[in-house]
Amino acid sequence: MSGANASPIGRSQEEMQETAQRVVDRARKQGATAADVFVREDETFSVTVRNGDVEKLKEALSRSLRLRLFLGKRTATSQTSDLTPAVIDKLVDETVEMARLTSEDESGGLPDPSMYPTGVPDLQLVDPAWDLVKPGERIDLARRAEAAAYKTSPLITNSEGGWFECERSRTVLANTAGFLGGYESTGGYLGAGPIAESNGAMQQDHWFSISRCFDQLESPEEIGRRAAERVLRRLGARKVKTCQIPVIFDPMTARTVVKHVFDAVSGDAIYRRRSFLVDLIGQAVAGSQVTIVDDARLPGGLGSSPFDDEGVATQSTPIIEGGVLRNYLHSAYSARKMKTRPTGNGSRTGAGSVTVGPTNFYLKAGQFTPEEIIASIETGLFVVDLIGQGVNPVSGDYSRGATGLWIENGKLTYPVQEVTIAGNLRQMLQDIEMIGNDIAFMGPIASPTLKIRNMTLSGE
Repeated sequence: MSGANASPIGRSQEEMQETAQRVVDRARKQGATAADVFVREDETFSVTVRNGDVEKLKEALSRSLRLRLFLGKRTATSQTSDLTPAVIDKLVDETVEMARLTSEDESGGLPDPSMYPTGVPDLQLVDPAWDLVKPGERIDLARRAEAAAYKTSPLITNSEGGWFECERSRTVLANTAGFLGGYESTGGYLGAGPIAESNGAMQQDHWFSISRCFDQLESPEEIGRRAAERVLRRLGARKVKTCQIPVIFDPMTARTVVKHVFDAVSGDAIYRRRSFLVDLIGQAVAGSQVTIVDDARLPGGLGSSPFDDEGVATQSTPIIEGGVLRNYLHSAYSARKMKTRPTGNGSRTGAGSVTVGPTNFYLKAGQFTPEEIIASIETGLFVVDLIGQGVNPVSGDYSRGATGLWIENGKLTYPVQEVTIAGNLRQMLQDIEMIGNDIAFMGPIASPTLKIRNMTLSGE
């Protein structure tokens, strides 16, 4: 459904629960020994404004149903976006037949019912204020963000646009063990992507704000200004010579380092032994000031939920405490593989299967301002963008293209591009010397500014 005049009408939580219950009842009737179904509905409004004109505008309602069922130790999954009864019945019947053809897996099955929540806590996931913002106002927010970037400097000569999006989601889960639950959530973001030009060279960057609550978004003027500042500081970028230097990651790039830690503590990676952190529980794996948690109960968190995608009650799980590795994260499947308990990190894929996913996975803020961290370095690099995927999850070897700002005598001096920074994630975690107080939650994985003692920079 497109166009700002359309108004999607979603199904109620009760209707979605009725659909979910119909699916598991049908699965049991057709011979499944166990089954669960994940139903999701999203009402989304999005707009992109470019040079003041509306370039894309969409208001949509999307639904998905993801089924997982078991015949003993045999498993099959399926999904559909058509929730009419006839289609659902056919999907269940065909999935049962698919399960008969699969191999047995001793680790398959639903979570133990003792893992299900006894109630749904108020995690502050819904803000009705989004509904009060009219389509014209939403478009105007995107326009204002882009316009603010243009006003910052005459060197801003073009734009990738201003963006606004908001979403209301309803999630329902049911299974044959008697679990039936649901919750709603809202959220949105506002951003701008200016292009700057100087001496025939162009640079591009962006900034955005994201939140579950409308009044917690940064103003469009602040977003445009910050986006402009980010792109303007890239103008005149040059190369530097190969060297060994300390490196600072800003919150946008630091969260990618934290993402590598999540990948390494995922139970899926651990039981496959495809992680540089395998068999290291209880050992020091990072600097003593490093504490990383996965907290699904963070009020208003972008990754918060009362239960995971297979019904396990969520929790706050310490990952690294004072540099010491404390826990891995598990779905019910990976927990059985590792003979431990699930941590509430089951995440449903588009095909209906379950993997391990993050909730609010973040490096806890430290005591230093970004300025203090920069001032601590005589010569180094402040990284603002990363390119490529050069990370080996087994060995921890790390090599990525980088754009940043050169540091001399504790001050940012000139922009740097076309360089590569390299190291090993094992050593990088041990070499985290300073952590900023500026944690930025811009997704389920977050980090403040962080300083790593030494990395290899490959340049000219």
